[in-house]
Amino acid sequence: MLRPIGRIDTISWFTASCLLISNIIGGGIFTTTGLLARDLGDPILILLLWSVGGLFAIGGAMVYGELGSRLPHAGGDYVYLREAYGPLVAFLSGWTSFTIGFGAAVAASAISFSAYAFRIFPLTDETGWRAKGLSLALLWLVTLVHCRGLAGGGRLQRMITSTKVLAIGALILGGLSASAAHWNWLLDRHVVESPEAGSLAVAFVIVIYCYLGWNVAGFIATEIANPRRTLPRVMIGGTAFVAAVYVLLNLVYLSALSVAELAQEPIVPVAEKSAAALWGADSGQLVAAILCLSIAGAVSAMTWAGPRVYWAMAQDGVITPWLAYRHPETGVPARAILFQTLWASALIVSGTFEQLIIYSGMVLAFFMGLTLSAIFPLRSRTQDPGLAYSSPWYPVLPALLVSGATLVVGSSLLQRPVEAFYGAATVAGGLPFYFYWQRKKARTGQQDM
Repeated sequence: MLRPIGRIDTISWFTASCLLISNIIGGGIFTTTGLLARDLGDPILILLLWSVGGLFAIGGAMVYGELGSRLPHAGGDYVYLREAYGPLVAFLSGWTSFTIGFGAAVAASAISFSAYAFRIFPLTDETGWRAKGLSLALLWLVTLVHCRGLAGGGRLQRMITSTKVLAIGALILGGLSASAAHWNWLLDRHVVESPEAGSLAVAFVIVIYCYLGWNVAGFIATEIANPRRTLPRVMIGGTAFVAAVYVLLNLVYLSALSVAELAQEPIVPVAEKSAAALWGADSGQLVAAILCLSIAGAVSAMTWAGPRVYWAMAQDGVITPWLAYRHPETGVPARAILFQTLWASALIVSGTFEQLIIYSGMVLAFFMGLTLSAIFPLRSRTQDPGLAYSSPWYPVLPALLVSGATLVVGSSLLQRPVEAFYGAATVAGGLPFYFYWQRKKARTGQQDM
């Protein structure tokens, strides 16, 4: 699966697909449907949101596929925004990837990992520190694996993703078979009034958050064999596969338990509750164990991909060159990996799951829309004869995606102003660092002259 190029290995399309699928299918799909059941109370509306979110993600993957084919360099969104809008916007995107996009996402996944683990082994944890300790242990274990080299990290990702897909497939087939004769749940609603637009916007932010990750292959573009052709195929095919899995899993949840039952505490372990309802408590624990492995795969994928952004930023000189270091034998940016893990560890200690996904979802939706819009200036400026893929339905498709992301961000901002404030403050917090490194870079350049 690995082909050496000098000191740096490259990975196959299969390993890249495993990375993408594990990055998207983390803890969200196994935990957030309970939140939607609580806030929306309508099974048809829940399925509709997951379906629309899947179409949005596939369309986004099509546009990102062209961006990756045009700019097959490590760093993903950071590189696309740098070429389209300049270094400041790109820096804020990279800063957001560090603080929220990967840092908060890794923390949220590690927290949900602990939630499932404690469903298998019920322990008294009144202070929450046992759960936080388990989340930290998972994070640092995968960090050590990825710091040791691309070969070991690739093997870990393939193993976890293959197991994850087989386990989810068994859950879907078994769940649909067990509930094949029971479809009255489609008419089951536990709210009298329809949800407000603001509640729908927040719910859609949660759904989009669970789909985020179709762009992850772009972050490791230089490590993928023939990235101009491989990136679009991995992004689009992997995202379509995940969308089908998400809709089928929600069919299982909603047929196993009523909307009211899904909304009852504990809300987070939705898949485990559904399996227990279908096959008994012991089967619920088995599913929880399998899903712990699945969530671990997402943590591993984000620990692999995210640090490539900070490495690319350091290569450009917009952050400390200390993070531009790659190990001379493995080519792994170990310092950048440790940098991300330290931040995610701090979030695990301080945050809660629902706060993290809403806090991250709004800001990530904003930068996702901004990155999607990069296709317009990039197409107008350059005609790339080596381009292997062009997104269809241009300019209608990217315009619809950007408009949708803008609408969702604006609505959820009005609905959850506190989380929006923290998100905006986090992004703005990168400005002093940007200007500091720009001045330092300018002084260094003058000295070299």
